[in-house]
Amino acid sequence: MGVISDAKKAVALVRKAVQSRSAVIEVRRTLKALPKHPRMHYRVAVYFADGAVNMYQMRQWYKPLAELAKIWPVVVLSRNATGARAMLAEDAPPVAFVPTVRDLERFIAKQDIRVVLYVNQNTRNFQMFRYGRRWHVFINHGESDKMYMTTNQFKAYDYALVAGDAARERLSRVLWDYDLDRRTIEIGRPQADHYSGVLPYTPDGRTVVLYAPTWEGDRPSAHYGSIRTHGEALVTALLATGRHRVVYRPHPRSGVVDAEYGAANKRIVAAIAAANSADPTAQHVFDDGPDLGWQLSAADVAIVDISAMVYDRLAADKPLLITRPTDPRALIDTHGYLSACEWLDVAAAPAVVAETERVLGDPESVARLDKWVHHYFGDATPGAATERFHGAIRSLMESWDTWYARSSADPADEQPEADEADLDDIVEA
Repeated sequence: MGVISDAKKAVALVRKAVQSRSAVIEVRRTLKALPKHPRMHYRVAVYFADGAVNMYQMRQWYKPLAELAKIWPVVVLSRNATGARAMLAEDAPPVAFVPTVRDLERFIAKQDIRVVLYVNQNTRNFQMFRYGRRWHVFINHGESDKMYMTTNQFKAYDYALVAGDAARERLSRVLWDYDLDRRTIEIGRPQADHYSGVLPYTPDGRTVVLYAPTWEGDRPSAHYGSIRTHGEALVTALLATGRHRVVYRPHPRSGVVDAEYGAANKRIVAAIAAANSADPTAQHVFDDGPDLGWQLSAADVAIVDISAMVYDRLAADKPLLITRPTDPRALIDTHGYLSACEWLDVAAAPAVVAETERVLGDPESVARLDKWVHHYFGDATPGAATERFHGAIRSLMESWDTWYARSSADPADEQPEADEADLDDIVEA
């Protein structure tokens, strides 16, 4: 068995290397056909060392960065060929493909980058930290109460742009000797000002319910998926009313561990298709597209599992129900919103219509939602988070001017030489 396993790993590595080389060739060909980056043009850089598999971390920032670029030009420093290829094919900011440290040095030397933004905690971020005389700022790729949100890696950055009071409270509970007041800046969720996608149905008098379950999880502590436990019952109930429109957006990994989840998912998709055939005006939606935004904005009520979708929906400032895991081993954070959210127990799934009406009309539920939205994101009115995001960058630029004046040096002159080991940096991590 060991020999077979090793052989499979070797084949996988060879396949990855071939795919990597192909991506490098394609990226370089694409960039060669595009205009060259103007010299000393960019003021803000987004450092992204991941490949296509983690593009969701970048995509949600495309539109906020496009708005920011109207004030300060933005470029993405892409270290990975598959990630660069994906961004070049999408509506991303300008991309600089810098797979090696030498490539990175050469590009930075020709630009006046003053603020570097990071959307994740890739270990290769450390290679960018070597450059001083610019601010290194963690902006993350979402808001949640997961352990990832309190990692000690926050200390590696000069500043962190956080969503609101909830983020500051989490960090204060975990990080020792971390100056929250000085090193964190609250901006809300700018992505919520730029929901993407086009409605795949014509709005009418139906109540739109988004059901966006996560996958089954690969360990008991993460058994948050509800497709098999809640999903079929609640979707069946909603399809039967003639007054509701279901938007079903399952996690793409649903069923990869537990075949029963996959089978339940297929039954839900089939039930939606059958309901549309019986009544074409229903316009129920099975959504497996890349855009995430219109669903959160358009749904009157959302039903989600414990996942990042909880906080994506919370930022929309609209009613939501959260499925309570049936596995008692599933970990539930009781410090934040999950301590006072609107739970949907498995026994209540068949009565989901009454539950949706309750969260839509109950004054206490509405007031509780408003309280938690403000706690996590501050002012959630349209445009407020974008204004705070721009204000944070503006403050950093002004601070950069102050420090530049003190140092009396051109930041482009400060280019640390790469170590020999760094120069051997591979194209694909």
